[in-house]
Amino acid sequence: MNPAFYLTILFVHNCTSLGAEEARAKKFLDGLNKRAEDRTYRLKMAKWGYDSNITDSNLQQVITVTSKLSEEEKQDWQELMKFDWQSFQDYDLKRQFEKNSHLVLGSLPKDKIKRYNTIVSEMTKIYSTSKICAFDDPTKCDLALEPDLVNILANSRNPDQLKHVWVEWRNAVGPHCKNLFSEYVELGNEAARLGNFTDTSDQWLHSYEDSKIMDKVEELWKQLRPLYLQIHAYVRTHLRKTYGDLVTEKGPIPAHLLGNMWSQSWRNLAKFILPFPDKRDEDLTEELKKQNYTYLKIFKTAEDFFKSINLTALPESFWKNSILKKPADRQIVCHASAWDFGNRKDFRIKQCTETTIQNFVTAHHEMGHVEYYIQYKDQPITYRKGANKGFHEAVGDLISLSVQSRKHLRKIGLLTSQDDDPESTMNTLFSMGLEKIVMLPFTYLMDLWRRDVFKGKTTPDNYNCKWWELREQYQGVEPPVERSEEDFDPAAKFHTVASIPYLRYFVSIVIQFQFHQAVCEKAGQFVRNDPTKPLHECDIYRSTEAGNALKKMLQMGSSRPWPDAFEVLTGQRHMDGTALLEYFKPLQNWLEAENKKTGAFIGWEKSTKAELICTFNQGDFNLRSVWHGSVAVRVVLEYHKPVHPPERTSPTST
Repeated sequence: MNPAFYLTILFVHNCTSLGAEEARAKKFLDGLNKRAEDRTYRLKMAKWGYDSNITDSNLQQVITVTSKLSEEEKQDWQELMKFDWQSFQDYDLKRQFEKNSHLVLGSLPKDKIKRYNTIVSEMTKIYSTSKICAFDDPTKCDLALEPDLVNILANSRNPDQLKHVWVEWRNAVGPHCKNLFSEYVELGNEAARLGNFTDTSDQWLHSYEDSKIMDKVEELWKQLRPLYLQIHAYVRTHLRKTYGDLVTEKGPIPAHLLGNMWSQSWRNLAKFILPFPDKRDEDLTEELKKQNYTYLKIFKTAEDFFKSINLTALPESFWKNSILKKPADRQIVCHASAWDFGNRKDFRIKQCTETTIQNFVTAHHEMGHVEYYIQYKDQPITYRKGANKGFHEAVGDLISLSVQSRKHLRKIGLLTSQDDDPESTMNTLFSMGLEKIVMLPFTYLMDLWRRDVFKGKTTPDNYNCKWWELREQYQGVEPPVERSEEDFDPAAKFHTVASIPYLRYFVSIVIQFQFHQAVCEKAGQFVRNDPTKPLHECDIYRSTEAGNALKKMLQMGSSRPWPDAFEVLTGQRHMDGTALLEYFKPLQNWLEAENKKTGAFIGWEKSTKAELICTFNQGDFNLRSVWHGSVAVRVVLEYHKPVHPPERTSPTST
């Protein structure tokens, strides 16, 4: 008999078997998605209960629910892995199976799952409940991060007060989290390996579907670093005028002087060092207060923007269930966040809103997350995510680029001046640069540090050393006082203790400008090489063309690899800093000329303080430096046993 006949019969048989297997897989997947929706709702309700009311009983509820759901998830995973899903021909079916094939935390034994969740919850609790004493009143020890410390760092120009707040916040959080964090690293890595990843950092990068993503981010940083160096040089020069020799001419900038607890955004400095102070606009925070912007009016204004571009009005349940101002009767996790409860109808925001321009912008950002949730709610729950982790952050910030434009501020009555001259425009671009450009190195180094921690290259005995090496290398900042391995400064940032990856924010900053350029072109607000329609003046408010284009991308969720979704909106398939540089081109030209005129040093020399952490706080010796003029004489002050963080008996630390 003809061999071709046998091959035909075999092919038909295999296709028939595969078709039956895929039909069975689709039925299983339908059930899995329903169970996953239920698990998501139960988990989010437990976490919402704790984050909106920090009590021990609510914490135990989170741990109990998480452990139970992990067991259920593991049972589903075991059934899923019985399918030969790698051979499926149906693209969508195969993609959903692949996304569900990596069981991470649920692969641990029950006792370790419980311990992992307890550790993360305890670190978050320490962060969210810590308080410090006032600089000028040691008996007043109820200052919380938000709003108390945030406001002091934003508005005070007293270097001693700023140093006090900076140091005491880290004393209140870091030492109490260090041992917990090192245990969290071990458990997280064990879970990642059981989930077929090399470590937690490998797991975190998986959603980018690109093994070279960190190399590409490094290239993007090199593309954008020259602009950062210009801003850094300008700011350092002007801080020297305020603080004298406290700020060196060529060294890193002391971190406590930059208007932000983490020196990640320097926007609060704008009111002190504007390029053209005589062309200062209204204080937008004061204008919001003058116009009686309550927390509710801020969020209604944000909703109006999204509705104006043909996105979706928020359901009544959003306004009923969200927490949009800080309650007076309980402690909550004040870090602003948006929530998708997985049932296609319950979406919320939790934000301790103050009437400030920063909170006004943050409200638009968080509502961007909610709009993304709403647009992809009809996807299978497996796909209800951003196309990659940076997409979600970029969508809210994309809207904020329009919201912060002078054109838009004038439309909604927050900016009363009618004309834009080059100097006023430069002030606005400078303020934006202190946020967007300045954020780039911090968003990158956060996960560079954690990558080496998860890979074992950075160990608990040099956590702080490596942290400050990266802070100096990428940001050009240094601590205001000497630090040692008794300190654990990375824990002063919420995302560290809450186990939230941070590279997404770097990706977000880059791609939001590519998104912005695309929607602005669709709105007719930006035309390449047309000086009358520059990118930084674009406002897509009320442009349904822009909104409809954005909606197409949002509705995809993560159903396709992110370059596919990216191409739907931008026509491009790669991240690129060109759009960002286009937006800030006038600012970069001005900074280069100004820094040249003043002779500002571009870049920075090595920090003695940062170097001392790594070189002279080792082993069992407490080494400190004694300053003699400008020379640090390093001496051994005392011999001590290895340090163990003190027991934390109270959320209040002095």
